Amino acid sequence: QVQLVESGGGSVQAGGSLRLSCAASRYTFRGGCMGWFRQAPGKEREGVAVSYIGRGSTYYTDSVKGRFTISQDNGKNTVYLRMNNLKPEDSAMYYCATGLRRFSGSCPDRTNDYMYWGQGTQVTVSS
Repeated sequence: QVQLVESGGGSVQAGGSLRLSCAASRYTFRGGCMGWFRQAPGKEREGVAVSYIGRGSTYYTDSVKGRFTISQDNGKNTVYLRMNNLKPEDSAMYYCATGLRRFSGSCPDRTNDYMYWGQGTQVTVSS
C-alpha cells in the first residue's frame, strides 16, 4: 500500500520560511506527477504546486510564484516544498499527493486527479 508522509509544518511569523517534506513508501516519485495542495478552514482544497518529478516541469499557482519551490531527493524518495516569505493567507493544512489517475500531457492541479494522499501538515503564519 502506498504511503505518503508529510512533515515540516509549523507556526511562523509573516516573512518566515518553512520546508515541507513528503516521503513516499512503496512508490517512486521519479517519472511521475506529484503535487502539493492546501486547504484552509472553510475553503476547498487547492493546488499549490505540481511537478513532473525528474523532468523539471513544475507549475505553481499564482499566489505562490516566486516564493515556493518544489525540489526532490531521489535517493530518499522525498519531495520538498520550500516556502519563503510566508504570508498569513498561506495558513492551511498542506497535503502532498501522487498517483495520477490519467496523464494528459501535463501534471494537473485538481485533487480528483490524484489517488494517493498524505495525512497533511499544518502551516500557520501569523502577522
